[in-house]
Amino acid sequence: MPSARAVVLVVEDEGVVRMGAVDLIQRAGLEAIEAASADEAITILEARRDIHLVFTDIEMPGTMDGIKLAHYIRERWPPIKLIVASGRSIVEQSSLPEGASFFSKPYRDDDLVQSIIKLVA
Repeated sequence: MPSARAVVLVVEDEGVVRMGAVDLIQRAGLEAIEAASADEAITILEARRDIHLVFTDIEMPGTMDGIKLAHYIRERWPPIKLIVASGRSIVEQSSLPEGASFFSKPYRDDDLVQSIIKLVA
């Protein structure tokens, strides 16, 4: 049975930043799920079929960074929308999977929420 609310998976290794993003998404009326690494995100994606969007940081420990994760998601779960963010890197659109958006940190909360709502609509 489909979820009544859009589900967003937040992938961020810094706990305070992750909690802030989750809170922002929940205040927008969406469901948020957390992952601290790409590996954890993939485990969640394999277990749940109701995730509409993945919002991921680029720099993370583990087997892959956020850009590699975004490409993996696009190949394995093409309908999932993607937003990639970084406070250290400026990313060329050509290095992201088709349809993915990039946000530079610090991002404006309203801009992020509007983008997420537009993508999951």
